[in-house]
Amino acid sequence: MSNSIEIGTDGTGRPVTIDVQELLATRLLVQGNSGSGKSHLLRRLLEESAGLVQQVIIDPEGDFVTLADAYDHVVVNGGDYNEREIATMGARIREHRASVVLTLETLEIEAQMTCTAAFLNALFDAPRAHWYPALVVVDEAQMFAPSASGDVSDTVRRASLSAMTNLMCRGRKRGLAGAIATQRLAKLAKNVAAEASNFLMGRTFLDIDMARAADLLGMERRQAETIRDLERGCFLGLGPAISRRPVSIRIGATQTTSRTGTHDLLPLPAAAEAEGIRTMLFAEMETADPPPRPAPEPRPMAANEILERIAAQEIVIVGEVGAPTEDDNERLARIEANAAEAEAVVSGALRDMLADPDCAFHPEGFLYQDFSVRCRMQRLAQVPLDLAAFRRRFALAKGGIFDPIEPRWSALLAAAARLPDDMLAPFLLIARAAMEGEACPDDDALGRAYGTRSPGRVRRLVEYMEKQGAVVVRADFGGRRSIGIPELGLSTEAD
Repeated sequence: MSNSIEIGTDGTGRPVTIDVQELLATRLLVQGNSGSGKSHLLRRLLEESAGLVQQVIIDPEGDFVTLADAYDHVVVNGGDYNEREIATMGARIREHRASVVLTLETLEIEAQMTCTAAFLNALFDAPRAHWYPALVVVDEAQMFAPSASGDVSDTVRRASLSAMTNLMCRGRKRGLAGAIATQRLAKLAKNVAAEASNFLMGRTFLDIDMARAADLLGMERRQAETIRDLERGCFLGLGPAISRRPVSIRIGATQTTSRTGTHDLLPLPAAAEAEGIRTMLFAEMETADPPPRPAPEPRPMAANEILERIAAQEIVIVGEVGAPTEDDNERLARIEANAAEAEAVVSGALRDMLADPDCAFHPEGFLYQDFSVRCRMQRLAQVPLDLAAFRRRFALAKGGIFDPIEPRWSALLAAAARLPDDMLAPFLLIARAAMEGEACPDDDALGRAYGTRSPGRVRRLVEYMEKQGAVVVRADFGGRRSIGIPELGLSTEAD
């Protein structure tokens, strides 16, 4: 079986080949501005070598997922898995020699770098018995091996750069052959680019990039201008796997295409069609009912007004109208004697308080005073809860539990026993979502339950609950989080 594949033709129409066996030992660097044909070149390389070597593709834009339609590639969406799962997949890929496209299009740049670092490290750290030859193609390599710090954290940048350096510098002995593509050589870390011995240089315009490309190709500086004049899909090739002298290559056709297709010019709509488009764009908005106005927020009750209402309620019972009647006395006695009715008053007061979306952020003393007023307005002779008991009941209510003696909450409250009262509400929100098969509450909901608007405090809250063994957090690279409750054996849906 031949180890050479045809990549394209030279200026005279003769085929230009790449020795895949030599490429695995000497690695490849592709450079060209956006639109120069880098992705087309990589696709041609992958299609022609698909039957010769295992292929692993780091695809930040989702351009290469269509290879799975014609070949045996497995598409892995990095956003659907967490770091541990990505590392596990990397190890299994080496073990089973599977060709894989790791698409990162759903992730932000920092998550892309973290995911790529975990994946490449798993390929690199595979057991010696699994060191099979594999072509590792990394598109937009300047994102994962930047020459300078950018908008991402230093920790993420160092991890990604280290993984790329291992791939290009030390990967050969482990069977990993890097083939990296970049828009700009100036943005790619020099220690990563320098490890390639084969080069395919496409059209570029900036002087610094042309100068570096010319140096790599062994061209004189005055010849660097020719790189600017290259047509789309044409590259200058050099290296032991391609040619011992620079050769101009027009990349051949491919069997598969990107999902985005080409961006050819299309005729604009005619005048008549334009009127129809205008109707489609604006007609529904003109006829649609205006959105309903939000209900006005209730006016906050002043302290004097609360005191006046308390006094007025006391007058009804013992004031100007005379002593309480026999019916009133019987009613008060019945309320005091009937714990169930008193519990209903407490539940109703808590529900009314939670109707105010800002109540979770009020001081504890203010909340207890408000609760006491509401109980007295319901003609309870005394407030049924002291401050400590109210603190716990209010936390339970924020978590959606107004009747804690119900049997269905017993296991849930037992699981919460290891947490302090101020953490009950967010824990119960999570646990109830797990019991009901709902998505994990977001940070805003957990913050309201905890009484904070600080995202940092919410993160520390979840971390503390995890350290206490009350919850287990799982987050994938797409940012979707699910939280499990070990004592219940349940987990929320990812959100």
